[in-house]
Amino acid sequence: MTCRRLTDYAKKNDFPMLVLHAGKKTKTWDEGSVRFMSLKRSPVSFSLDEELAYDPLFQRHTNKVLKALMEFQPDVIHITGLNDVSIVGAYLAWKLQLPLLGSWHTNVHEFAAQRLRRMMRFLPQGLTNSLSGFAERKILDGTVLYYKMPKVVLAPNKELIDLLGRGTHRKALYMGRGVDSSFFSPAKRTVNDGVFRLGFVGRLRAEKNVRMFVDLEKELIEKGKSNFKFLIVGEGNEREYLQRNLKNAEFTGFLSGEPLAEAYANMDAFIFASETDAFGNVAQEAAASGVVPIVSDKGGPKFLVTHGESGFIAASLDEFRDHAIELMDDPQKLEHMRLQARASAEHRSWDAIFESVYNAYNETVRLEEEKKRSLESNSAEAA
Repeated sequence: MTCRRLTDYAKKNDFPMLVLHAGKKTKTWDEGSVRFMSLKRSPVSFSLDEELAYDPLFQRHTNKVLKALMEFQPDVIHITGLNDVSIVGAYLAWKLQLPLLGSWHTNVHEFAAQRLRRMMRFLPQGLTNSLSGFAERKILDGTVLYYKMPKVVLAPNKELIDLLGRGTHRKALYMGRGVDSSFFSPAKRTVNDGVFRLGFVGRLRAEKNVRMFVDLEKELIEKGKSNFKFLIVGEGNEREYLQRNLKNAEFTGFLSGEPLAEAYANMDAFIFASETDAFGNVAQEAAASGVVPIVSDKGGPKFLVTHGESGFIAASLDEFRDHAIELMDDPQKLEHMRLQARASAEHRSWDAIFESVYNAYNETVRLEEEKKRSLESNSAEAA
């Protein structure tokens, strides 16, 4: 989504951009100032997530990408993480001696650890935690090593900026996410039946910690709450478990466009228990829709809310329960926090985010030129 928004920003401002990505077939087309080049993955590609895959043979496209770059003559190359496309981009940036910038979008190490825990549930918990923890540390070490290649790295929250700055010794800058507060709006609410809706939007996968919804429902029922329901938007392999174990929930499946905006607006509280999200843009979209986010104290979403004002930060299941009950029991507080959540999202425009990205491009070019001048000066002195 962020990459699509970035290409839209380039088109709107008539900035030349060459976008290389994987697709169902190999083809090239132009949209205004942006040229898109789709490269087909091979039959040995394997799925990482919905619409995400990795092709170990993707480097067969290297010469095709090289030719496209030679024709386009870029000033800087931007890679978006540890994936098959970006590996080709990083290699060609080195080969052509072009300034390279990298942006962090996904906490791959935490995603992998969560999925390992889910796969190894049959093992003793201590052993599962030990193995998944070891894998998480090693994947993080490898990912940080990968991000040593760019001159500048962009990250979506302060914790990651500090981590990458320390680990790579590169310039680490902030790249947040914007939100369209005219599209996501409380004005799109269509329900007024007095039922308190606890919402979620996203992949129904282990790393999103969605099984917590079942425990939360039990806790709320034990506290005497009954006039509530879960409104769950998304698909994934945890859907079956949730449908089997939640007593009162509506599952919409994947939504986009107006149906998605309406679903957000029909929520009262947004429950985001994921501990692995680098940013958590869905919490921001919920806030723009006038929904109060209750987010985990781990990962990026906690930086999107002011605790007790525009949302809540929860460190445990008990805190998720207590904050939800607080909103259920106090309509006046709910309304105040809805307004604060909406106000917090209104100033986070995509244009402001991408202006900072283009500033980072200029900084990447400057650092590369500075390095070249230093090398030339040292070479002259040695001669």
